[in-house]
Amino acid sequence: MGRSPTTNKQLPKGMRARRRPSGVHYYMDTGGRPRVEVPLGKDYVLAVQEWARRTSMTAPAGARITFKHVADKYMRDVLPTKAPGTQRKNLGELANLLKFFGEPPVELNEIEPVNVRQYLDWRWKSSIEQKAADNAERLRLGRAEVEVTGKEGQVPANREKALFSHIWNYARNAGLTTLPNPCAGIRGFRELGRDAYTDDAVYDAVWWVADQGLQDAMDIAYLSAQRKADVLKFDRTDLKDDQLTVVQNKTGKRLRVSVEGQLAAVVERINRRKVTGLALVCNEKGERMTEFMLRGAFDRAREAAATARPELAEAIRAFQFRDLRAKAATDKEERSGMIAAQDQLGHTTTTMTAHYVRNRRGKLVKPTK
Repeated sequence: MGRSPTTNKQLPKGMRARRRPSGVHYYMDTGGRPRVEVPLGKDYVLAVQEWARRTSMTAPAGARITFKHVADKYMRDVLPTKAPGTQRKNLGELANLLKFFGEPPVELNEIEPVNVRQYLDWRWKSSIEQKAADNAERLRLGRAEVEVTGKEGQVPANREKALFSHIWNYARNAGLTTLPNPCAGIRGFRELGRDAYTDDAVYDAVWWVADQGLQDAMDIAYLSAQRKADVLKFDRTDLKDDQLTVVQNKTGKRLRVSVEGQLAAVVERINRRKVTGLALVCNEKGERMTEFMLRGAFDRAREAAATARPELAEAIRAFQFRDLRAKAATDKEERSGMIAAQDQLGHTTTTMTAHYVRNRRGKLVKPTK
């Protein structure tokens, strides 16, 4: 019997991670002797997809079906059908689930509802412990502590419970278990929806100290009301006939945003620069801005703005890039009505849009007289 892996336990069976000078590369061990490893590339999601294409995970007769075995099959059959962003999130969520249900591997039919409750509590408490350890390291380095709210890990735990539930239902459909879903009746942690509204003063404070690429990203995100991933994937070829075309990653919804007004001015500003690539949102070197680049640029600009504007520091530090979509929807609804906001967001119902918009700023009403 082969030696069990001691690292990268979230990887499916037969998949290996090798650290090279250029970064981590992924391979598939074909299981033969001498060992042959098929390169799968550097991108984790694409590597898992290629592993899924090349392998077929089936359980031998009489084998113990573990959660890890089912998770591997789920990664092969279901994960590739999801949007790239969702795949990346699910892979991170699965890594945490496998720490609890895969070390050592737990037989699927032995998992009970109480174990799901135990997972939620473990995930919550371990997140608090990790933050405390991080704070100790920050103090050692002479840096300020980060506030421990006591709610760390609760939202991720809920998302991971949802993924666990989906994997279980997949197992039932595949005939790997006949037991009911152990998530049924187990309440997750209470979540309060984000209801912050970013006013113009906060937006402007961050914008004026931002890098050129971040300014473009902020403007396009606000004026188009699209999600961060969709903003970053815009190419110049998406601009045609004074329209900016988007196929939303999350929903697959296709929209055309009219390039006029302030959005036209932003596009013109970008077009005046020397073209070095197809990407609409680039860094100072002309390279497509990635989510990692955007996060770093936004964090730096936000901290610089908070330092420069102490009277707005609390609101500035609470500002997140994703708030721009809600700000756009709120402003659009007040100017043009709920239907216009719904169309711009790509929502399927006005109820969804109303909840999304009015929780941010409050419904605008007329006085009694």
